Amino acid sequence: MKFDELDAKMRIFETAHDACVLPGLYMVARVDGRNFTRLTKEVHQFEAPFDERFRDMMIGTAEHLMTCGFRLLYGYTQSDEISLLFSPDEKSFGRKIRKLNSILAGEASAKFSALLQYPASFDCRIAELPAIKDVVDYFRWRNEDAHRNALNSHCYWILRKSGKSVRSATAEIEGMSVAQRNELLLQHGINFSRLPAWQKRGVGLYWEAFSKAAFNPKTGQKVAAARRRLRTDMDLPVKEAYSSFIALMLNSRG
Repeated sequence: MKFDELDAKMRIFETAHDACVLPGLYMVARVDGRNFTRLTKEVHQFEAPFDERFRDMMIGTAEHLMTCGFRLLYGYTQSDEISLLFSPDEKSFGRKIRKLNSILAGEASAKFSALLQYPASFDCRIAELPAIKDVVDYFRWRNEDAHRNALNSHCYWILRKSGKSVRSATAEIEGMSVAQRNELLLQHGINFSRLPAWQKRGVGLYWEAFSKAAFNPKTGQKVAAARRRLRTDMDLPVKEAYSSFIALMLNSRG
């Protein structure tokens, strides 16, 4: 069999089940750390429940993903996950899900491992969303998840550090209302509402325009050149203000 014939035959086995995100659908990728509980609690023992070093590594990884070749409008990170909003005009690799998942997971794994100087891996999944409202709801979902997890994590680690076992602390928190959890924190000198916003709501990354002084060699004059840069926002808006914020990101189109 000639090589061209063999090549055509074998490639069918790689591509027979390729799926693509249809035109008109919005794409959000969620990149998630694999076995990060063990990585952060046993292998490297980051401070619990939140560690600024780990936060900065996740931000650095998100920054890398925002600039690794795709048209991305917004990045959001909380805990060990990163969500990425693609421009509606993104057409890389024919919007093949297999390619998007493998590239983003690989880029995230490589970048985080370089920052940590220890092997770490991520998986990736693509959400295909039919309307702007669904995109807004997706990011509201992850934002609310961050808020819930922050409250639970602070309560859990207060109980653990006071001598409770994993099972006992988990069971005690599950039996508490939100008000009771807040009261537990207050009893230990923590006002949940005054904790850093990044712990409760995650961190956003998005593009902003700015002017930079430049020189026009043709006219010999100083001019203002329009540029854009990636902004890291650790004080995101909440609730309906966050919904409007996400819609604005999507309408910017990158």
